[in-house]
Amino acid sequence: MTEFKHVTVLLEEAIDGLNVQPDGVYVDATLGGGGHSKLLASRLDHGKLWSFDQDVTAIKYNENHLADELAANKVAFIQTNFRHLHDALVEQDVSGIDGIVYDLGVSSPQFDDGQRGFSYKYDAPLDMRMDQSQALNARTVVNEWSFHELLRIFSRYGEEKFAKQIARRIEREREIKPIETTFDLVNIIKEAIPAAARRKGGHPAKRTFQAIRIAVNDELGAVEESLAQALEMLNVHGRIAVITFHSLEDRLVKTMFKEKVTIPDLPSGLPVIPEEMQPDFKLVVRKPILPSDEELATNRRAHSAKLRIIERIK
Repeated sequence: MTEFKHVTVLLEEAIDGLNVQPDGVYVDATLGGGGHSKLLASRLDHGKLWSFDQDVTAIKYNENHLADELAANKVAFIQTNFRHLHDALVEQDVSGIDGIVYDLGVSSPQFDDGQRGFSYKYDAPLDMRMDQSQALNARTVVNEWSFHELLRIFSRYGEEKFAKQIARRIEREREIKPIETTFDLVNIIKEAIPAAARRKGGHPAKRTFQAIRIAVNDELGAVEESLAQALEMLNVHGRIAVITFHSLEDRLVKTMFKEKVTIPDLPSGLPVIPEEMQPDFKLVVRKPILPSDEELATNRRAHSAKLRIIERIK
């Protein structure tokens, strides 16, 4: 059994934010180590929780971790990318949901398993696939994508200041021999970045690795597709809680939520907004909920976390 040493971020805040009803239908879009699923299931009586994960390792771990909840028929697993949320739930005769939690980003075990190739701290084959059955991996991206494609993802997904230099260096090095491992890539990145810049701002490979991981797993595309489906499937008074870990995800979630609570093309000068023009959703919190000082002190991965919550009101 793979050990999931994963500390769930913003655990109580996210589940509290869903305002769980004991007989409701809920979704954990990102099962991972099962922290959110376990707490959410504990608040159900005759309700049901559908927990998604594309990573078979997470499913197998939680068959043991959530054994009691499975036996009580409070929880069921769906092994697929959460971008298939609607179709996967309809297959289970679920047409509406009362709440869904997303804990975005890579789970701790994926980072900590050096052989998965997510981390610049371990030497491993370039992989980074969350779904290990998919064809595209980090080795393909690094060795086969064009300079312009690499420049685009390093700039857009990594917000890397030295994206051009890194992409050019990769282009040169792979002409000599294929780039096979994480440490091969780390060394190339270090050589591409000016020495002064390498000495500040954290590990020099952090942003590039993030960009490649997002590209390999189409993370932003999956979030956008899944969130759009979740908003449509939400029952009245149902809520969505989303935990993000970097600015790109947070910006996407913030924008999609804002679109749902904004009244389009409102005529100026109306003293009262007619009922039929009122938005179908409201923000439960105007500003994102951040981890407490206590959580920050005990879990370093909580530092960039933000929680946003939206509710369907009609």
